[in-house]
Amino acid sequence: MFTELNSILNATPDSFTQGEFILVSDRQSDASFLIHHFLSFYLRARCKVCFLGLVQSFSHYSAISQRLGVSLTQAREKGQLIFLEGLKESLSILIPQETTTGSQAMDFLRDPTVGLQRLYEFVRSSVSSDGGGEEGVEEWGPPVLLVDDVSVLLSLGVSAGAVLDFSHYCRATVCSQLQGNIVMLVRCHGEEAEDDGSDEGSEWLLKGLTHQCSLTLHVQGLPTGYCRDIHGQVEVCWRRRRGDGQHTQKKLFQYKVHDKGASFFAPGTSSAVL
Repeated sequence: MFTELNSILNATPDSFTQGEFILVSDRQSDASFLIHHFLSFYLRARCKVCFLGLVQSFSHYSAISQRLGVSLTQAREKGQLIFLEGLKESLSILIPQETTTGSQAMDFLRDPTVGLQRLYEFVRSSVSSDGGGEEGVEEWGPPVLLVDDVSVLLSLGVSAGAVLDFSHYCRATVCSQLQGNIVMLVRCHGEEAEDDGSDEGSEWLLKGLTHQCSLTLHVQGLPTGYCRDIHGQVEVCWRRRRGDGQHTQKKLFQYKVHDKGASFFAPGTSSAVL
C-alpha cells in the first residue's frame, strides 16, 4: 500500500469514497503496481474483494502482496478474497481433463459470441454474499471488484462492446446497488492511435470505460525518455457530476516504484475543466 498515493487520492483504509469506478490504464509503461496497491488497500480496509486475475497466477499476486504486508492466502481462507485465476480456468477449458473442475466464469472461451454473462454472474455472486450473520463467519465491508486486466478479454475473442456491457452491469451492481468500488486495468499498446472509426481495439475500449468511471489513473513513460531516478508519470483525473454538468480535474505526478512501495513527485501540473 502506497501512502503517498493515498494522500493524493485523499483516502485511507479507514476512510475512502464508496461507489467509485476507478480506471487504471497504461501506455508504453506498466501500471500493474497500482493494481497491487489497490488490492492491499481494500484488503486492509476489510472490504470483500473479488479479484479477476486474468494475466498472472495467484502465487504472483501473493508474493507481491506479501512484500506490501498483506497475506492473500489468509484473506482467501477467511472468505474476504474471492480470486478467479484466469490462466488456470482458461487452461481447463482449452485442454479439458476428466479430473478438472472449475467455475463456468470463463465459458466464453468455448463460444466468444455468447458474451460475458457467466463472468458477470460470477462477480455478482461473489460480491453479494458476505456471510454476515452466520456463526463463526466474519462480516466484511463494502464489496470491491478488481480486474487485471480487462483488455486481455479482447485477445481472447470477446468484442469491445461485450466488455463495455460487462463493465456497465458490474458498475450497476457493485457501485450503485451495493455502494462498493471497482478497479479495472486496461492496457493500450504503442503510441496513441488516431480515431479510425474502429470499435474493436483497446483504444476504443479505453474511451468507453473512461466515460463510465469517476477516477482515472493513466500511467505512461516520461516524454524525455528513460531516467534512472524516475520511472514514469501518472495522470490522475477526477470526474464529478454536479448540477451544471460534469467537472474534471487533472493532476500529473512523476513516480518511482520501490520494492515495498512507490514515491510520487508532483511537477506542479494541474488543471480543472468543465
